[in-house]
Amino acid sequence: MTARTNTRRTTTVISAAAAAGALLLTGCSGSSDSSAGAEGSSAFSYLSFAENTSIQDTLTALSEDACSTENEAAPLEVTTQPQATYDQQLQLQSGQGALPTLFASGNSPLLAQELDDAGQLVDVGSELESLGKTDAIIPAAQSTIEAIYGDTTYVLPTEFNVEGIWYNKALFEDNEITPPTTWTELVDAATELAAAGITPLSADGKDGWPLTRLVGNYLYRTLGPDALQKVADGDAALTDPEYVAAAEAIADLGAEGFFGKSVGSIDYDGALNQFLTGDAAMFYMGSWALANFNDPAQNKIGAENIGFLPFPDVEGGAGTSSQLAANIGVPLAMADSAFDSGAKEWLGCIADNFGTQSLADQGVITGFASDVDASDLPPLTALVQEEIDRTDETVLWFEALFNPEAATTSQTNAQLLVTGKMSPEDFMAAVQRDLG
Repeated sequence: MTARTNTRRTTTVISAAAAAGALLLTGCSGSSDSSAGAEGSSAFSYLSFAENTSIQDTLTALSEDACSTENEAAPLEVTTQPQATYDQQLQLQSGQGALPTLFASGNSPLLAQELDDAGQLVDVGSELESLGKTDAIIPAAQSTIEAIYGDTTYVLPTEFNVEGIWYNKALFEDNEITPPTTWTELVDAATELAAAGITPLSADGKDGWPLTRLVGNYLYRTLGPDALQKVADGDAALTDPEYVAAAEAIADLGAEGFFGKSVGSIDYDGALNQFLTGDAAMFYMGSWALANFNDPAQNKIGAENIGFLPFPDVEGGAGTSSQLAANIGVPLAMADSAFDSGAKEWLGCIADNFGTQSLADQGVITGFASDVDASDLPPLTALVQEEIDRTDETVLWFEALFNPEAATTSQTNAQLLVTGKMSPEDFMAAVQRDLG
């Protein structure tokens, strides 16, 4: 699964399943019959989203090479479940005390948190420390894990995607525009591009989440990296004036026509195509789009003409552009009931080799350290890797800590916000109502 799919579907997790989770998880931390315990090893079972083949492909490649010894002791067994019914299946297995050894942790961080609260997940951070592999997860990915799940590391980062503004170097140079580093400079650049007849910002208004990403980033730059955690904790509300100001800033971009015509009817592929054909100068998106950028059949402006900008600083704000927005793709968890000696050996081998294998075979940057030389990567991929290497603190996307209802409200109304059909005050109030 690409991060694009993950972040979109995270917000559509079935609320009934989440509600049922508390019942299924109660008192279900006993041992699974499938595990041989600490003195022996059973199969190393992995449950995956059916739609995601990249993780199982990487694990399979490891089982045949770098982790072949571990695989002999605990053979890899892969099963899949459609993502639409994945959470229900995971909760069913949890209730039966039959979680697989390794598994995608669910469509929402809430489910993984419930499993951990019930004592069913391995503290992989502590286990990595006992193996002497505390450096296996890179600092930026560790920061993202902590922002989503708290201080205990009970998931593994199979991807690491950073987000920012990709820009067309040729269009900038032709219009004598310097890449902006502040919000004021970004607005000035957009004004000049629009005056030249160029759409400044391509955006997927139909799905909404690329627009709400901008609201979230503006909040992090003005109020600091804990801006939305304060909302989740009840210490602030989206209806507070400083929060409404973020929605207003993005609404102003729409009011100026900076997203072009009919932004509400443009979907992800349409927005991507606008940018890659040179019809738009900037495109806010995650690094999962590298696959498209590195494909000459899709990229008509040339990879050499694409630059990357972190979301810019807002003058006087408490946050900085060094705090990149990020996500960790499909997080993996390990079942405490199935964590035997074979599973622990597999964890150590994954820590040592998953990042290198995934990047070399599939071009996917993960949250694990990698031995791949940057000079062997496509230039844009190497550029992203450099950004990650110098990032120690990350921030989340706007809806990351929202419940499903609030996330849906946010994304559904985003196009109304930027087309002037819903005021910033009403937009934030609607989301806050669903947050409770």
